[in-house]
Amino acid sequence: MVRFITFEGGDGSGKSTQLKLLADYFTRRGHPCLCTREPGATNLGKMIRRVLLEVGDERISSETELFLYLADRAQHVHEIIRPALAAGQIVLCDRFTDSTVAYQGYGRGVDLAVLGDLNRMASGGLVPDLTFLLDCPVEVGLARAEKRIETQHGGDRREDRFEREAAEFHARVRRGFQELARRDSRRVRLLDARRPVEELHAEIRSMVDAELGR
Repeated sequence: MVRFITFEGGDGSGKSTQLKLLADYFTRRGHPCLCTREPGATNLGKMIRRVLLEVGDERISSETELFLYLADRAQHVHEIIRPALAAGQIVLCDRFTDSTVAYQGYGRGVDLAVLGDLNRMASGGLVPDLTFLLDCPVEVGLARAEKRIETQHGGDRREDRFEREAAEFHARVRRGFQELARRDSRRVRLLDARRPVEELHAEIRSMVDAELGR
């Protein structure tokens, strides 16, 4: 049975919106559901998130960035995800190991084999049952992210370290996500994030219903 569902995609892809819509759907159907995210779901993770996303112009090396994300994940899995699964809840997570592969592997150039070993260690071998990858052109995603920052934070740029990266970085990240979907199409469902929100939600809901009905 599908119990652990992740949402992945580049900045501005709309994954957080789709996660919330699916959570509302599960709630209406009477399925106990936990929504969580990376980084920043635990108290320790909140501190790590601030380091990662609010450092301003302070440079973080690729290795430091990677290990901060891995530390966040290890605590997240131990403290939140596994206990929720053990309690019979469906867990919906905004980003997980695939983001590390796409951003730190394809984006930063960290060795993918090494990254695979580190991801397995940090996650304790936990793999999502189903992953929705919301894919859209880089320019579309970045424009959405810019609009979100203006709307939610009044232009406050504290949490846009990745948005400030060059377009080529985001293009590498997108290619990484697409390659993950190509290699594991059974788990990773590639969706066109340019489509209307409700249309995307209907497709996600249909896929989930099919999996839950197995």
